[in-house]
Amino acid sequence: MFPGLWSFHDSRYVADRERKRQGKSLRKRIPTGNCISQICRQAFLKVRKDTIKPMQLNKRTLKIAGIVVAAVLVILIALPLFININSFRPKIESELTSALGRPVTLGEMSLSLFSGKVGVENVSIADDPAFSQSPFITMKSLEVGVEVMPLIFSRQLNITGIELEEPQITLLKASNGTWNFSSIGGANKNKPPEPAESGGSQNLSIAKLEIKDGKLSVGKVNSTAKPQVYDKLNAEISNFSLASQFPFELTVNLPGGGDAKLTGKVGPVNPQDSAKTPFGASVKVKGLDLAASGFVDPGSGIAGSVDLEGTLNSNGSQAKAAGVITCEKLELSPKGSPAPKAVTVKYAIDEDLDRQAGTITQGDIAIGKSVARLTGGFQTQGETQVMNLKLSAPNMSVDELEAMLPALGVVLPSGSKLSGGTLSADLAISGSLNNLVIAGPVRMSNTKLAGFDMGSKLGALSVFSGKASSNPDTTVQNASSNVRIAPDMTRADAINVTIPSLGVVTGAGTISPNGALDFSMIADLQTNRSEARAERTGLGGDRGGVAFRIQGTSSNPSFVADVGSLAGNAAKGAIQRSVSEKTGDKTGGILPKRRPR
Repeated sequence: MFPGLWSFHDSRYVADRERKRQGKSLRKRIPTGNCISQICRQAFLKVRKDTIKPMQLNKRTLKIAGIVVAAVLVILIALPLFININSFRPKIESELTSALGRPVTLGEMSLSLFSGKVGVENVSIADDPAFSQSPFITMKSLEVGVEVMPLIFSRQLNITGIELEEPQITLLKASNGTWNFSSIGGANKNKPPEPAESGGSQNLSIAKLEIKDGKLSVGKVNSTAKPQVYDKLNAEISNFSLASQFPFELTVNLPGGGDAKLTGKVGPVNPQDSAKTPFGASVKVKGLDLAASGFVDPGSGIAGSVDLEGTLNSNGSQAKAAGVITCEKLELSPKGSPAPKAVTVKYAIDEDLDRQAGTITQGDIAIGKSVARLTGGFQTQGETQVMNLKLSAPNMSVDELEAMLPALGVVLPSGSKLSGGTLSADLAISGSLNNLVIAGPVRMSNTKLAGFDMGSKLGALSVFSGKASSNPDTTVQNASSNVRIAPDMTRADAINVTIPSLGVVTGAGTISPNGALDFSMIADLQTNRSEARAERTGLGGDRGGVAFRIQGTSSNPSFVADVGSLAGNAAKGAIQRSVSEKTGDKTGGILPKRRPR
């Protein structure tokens, strides 16, 4: 009816619908907010879309890797179930028995592929039946390092290392010097050497051999003596081989206290006698207790703490040792007490292992600045060591030696002390180590026994009344004697002592093991000679002087008149005077009469 109007409204309607449609689509595509936030969100969405795919790829890779690792772990865990490691036990026992020449027993075996180790429980190696029926070595457990791939794919057991846990090792020595480990490998001694390609025992090689927390017992066959026990034994051997030299390091706690460390090289192992395997090592010993160690007889009275640093080398038949020993609190007698000064010994020893005999080529004994030299030989006889030594001690300081008197069991009179001067000695030391005899001349010059008044001691005797001058100290110009020191008694002969304030004292005597003195002495007093002769003649004295005895103990000596000697001398003097009066001999019978021609 109104075509123009209709056309106008129709176009408006179509336009409105198009705008609405476009508005809905725009709201779906564009989020609400300002223009900047819309742009940022669109950029974020784009970046996120680009990174999702790589992250998804990495997760897949990790999952695959995890599955592979899990599979490997499952295989490693399951493999020991399919590899019966105990099936190797008879072969290993047989090969070890053949190689060592002794029965070897292995307990339950286990395999750990993670660590590449085979565990063995309750291991035992038999001893040489000539020495003992007890095991030579027992151990709680043994770990053997193996190459895993040859074990899995070829069922071959290739050893890379051995670790011995808490082994108990027993070493025994026979009276002829043979050790119980000498015969190790004895089953193969008479066999010809195996070629290198045969893989025989001589080609056995182990990269690392360890001993942890072991115990070593060392004793003698058919001996009543207790064995020496070394504990906390730890050792590490690298590149072990029977056919070549290999390095080792060993630490151990010593019997009775102290510890030792040895570092060096051993080998090649002697196939005929393992005890003759050559070696060279540096040795360090700290805090060895001599009395508790068992190295010396407890009855000998030798005690003290010893440190040692030296070397020990052997070619299997000859051994050489050299180094320095430091002794603290040394005691050398059952009656001795610890010396306040340290004693240092620089030593060098050659030993013939086959003959069980040796020579001390150097034995410099230093006490402070004074040095004595010990040389000579020693020989093992059964369970004892027999010594034949010489001790040369020229012009040693008395002040230095005075500190050693307690160690020797020498006790001076109470409150006294030796001071100044020198002492010289040439002594022979012989006998078994627990029954030594020391003998030889001893000389002392220009010394003083401070705090001891010998004049007053002698002056208390009537025969010395007014003749022995009193002095708080006793000065000794010269003193000499031939001494013999033995476990049963100490004896001094040919004693000759010159005391300026008194005279010359001579005599001999003994000292018992409990310190009791028994000396017979003669004093030639330094008074007016004619008066002294008259006095001695009147009191029974003779040309030998006035007799007296020393009794009591060395810490509290007592001086008594020797009545028997005095009476005998008096009777002898009376006879000589009677003869002189009858013959007219004015010399008192001192000079013999001339026979008439």
